[in-house]
Formats: sequence, structure tokens, C-alpha cells
Amino acid sequence: MYTAYFGLTEKPFALTPDPAFLYPSRRHQTGLMMLEYGLMNQAAISVITGEIGSGKTTLIRKLLDDMDKELTVGLISNTHRSFGELLQWVLVAFGLECDSLDKATLYRRFIDFVIDEYAKGQRTVLIVDEAQNLDPETLEELRMLSNINADKDLVLQLILVGQPELRETLRRPGLVQFVQRISVDFHLDPLTHEETRAYIDHRIRVAGGPEGIFTLDACDEVYDFSGGVPRLINQICDTALVYAFADSLSEVTPDIVTAVAKDKQRGGLFPVMKKAE
Repeated sequence: MYTAYFGLTEKPFALTPDPAFLYPSRRHQTGLMMLEYGLMNQAAISVITGEIGSGKTTLIRKLLDDMDKELTVGLISNTHRSFGELLQWVLVAFGLECDSLDKATLYRRFIDFVIDEYAKGQRTVLIVDEAQNLDPETLEELRMLSNINADKDLVLQLILVGQPELRETLRRPGLVQFVQRISVDFHLDPLTHEETRAYIDHRIRVAGGPEGIFTLDACDEVYDFSGGVPRLINQICDTALVYAFADSLSEVTPDIVTAVAKDKQRGGLFPVMKKAE
């Protein structure tokens, strides 16, 4: 609707994770570097957490884009029990048949796959997104899968990505052995005030737009209403562009951002970081 009006080639604030739009904030750069370090140095288990909408999945998509070819990667993006057992998720993630419901058969099938990949010079990486949904028993199953690792080389690496609740689960006494295998542990914080300004400019620039569509004061308002959470920034900025377009304005002002926040808060679904007056 507004892309051509503002000279954009695409929507800059879409909610779908797109590594092309990843803003390299200090924390996101460090998080990506830690994940890459874990892969390079054969970390058995890596854990990255962050609040809802903090950019975890986008970071993982960027990691996947940049991964070396000698890594065979499987991604589990939905961890609810209603979708099956852990071993079924794992086999599906790697494109393996999971027709049998016998756990011993599924386990043997996966282990054979990992060993075959290792024989080809490939290391296997299993990424579990939304890992805060995993219960302690399932996490323990993951640890048991990692027992295949032996000697100097790891044939299977695990990356868990989730909300802060994942850390609460990992602190339980029964998961001490699991935690002791975590080599990389990182938490994504929201963007700072200055980073929020740079984030908005970055996404506008990647989308082919000119500088200054959002005034500095408008960016400050976006930060106040979003708390620096990328997904909330996207929601506010996308709607603000629609409002500006509807009023035939050439830039987004603080008044427009406040109007957007007010309307969203009135709906009762948008978190209130600052009350829109």
C-alpha cells in the first residue's frame, strides 16, 4: 500500500523473520558470534534466549544462511506435545522416515543417520526453536541423544532457542547433567534507545527507502512504546507508515506514532510500555 509512496522496494517492517533485515546491534552481533563460535569449536550444547519478539528466530535464520557446507542441519520449530514425541520431531527435521512408533527403532534410525553423516565428513546440528515448551523429561531425552558424542570429535551438536522460561526449566536440579554440557549460553536483551533509532533507519535502508522517513523524535516515541523489542517496533512502524500514507504526509512524526500506540493499546492486545495519551 505505502511502499511506492515512500520510495520503498518492499515492506521494511514485516513481522516474518528475514535475515536480510537483521540489524547488527551489539547484543545481536555478540549472540551470532557466540553461536558461530559454538559451531566452530564443536560445542555440545548452545543455548540462546530472549523475550518474545527479541529477534531470536531471525538470528537463527542468519546463522543458517551463513553455515558451512560440512554441517548437516535439522530445525525443529514447533515443540508442542500434540505434534508427537521428540524422536519423531528429530527424524522429521532431517527428512528421515518416522513411520514406526517404537522408540528403539526411531533412536537407532537417527543414530545410524548421524554416524553415516560423520563418515561423510559432516557434523550434524539439531536446532530446537521455541525450546521453552520442552519439559524436563524431553530435555533429558535430548541429553541422551548427545551421548553419541565420544572422543575428540562431536558428531551431534544441539542449539536450543527459547524464551526466558527455558532458563527456569534448566535450573531444575534434575537437569544438572544437561546444564554441565552447555558450552555457549547467551541472552538477547531489547534494543537500547540509540539502537532503536538505528534499527528503524537500517530497515528503511534495506527496503530501498530514503533517510528521514521517521523523524528522530518519532523514533524516540517508537522506543518508548515498544521498549526496544524488535517485533513491537515493527508493529508500530508498519502501522505508522500506513497512517502517514493515509494523511499524504512525507514523514512519520511523533504525533503519528502516538496515535498508532493509542489505537493499539485501545484494542487491548498491545503491551503497554508507556501509556499513550
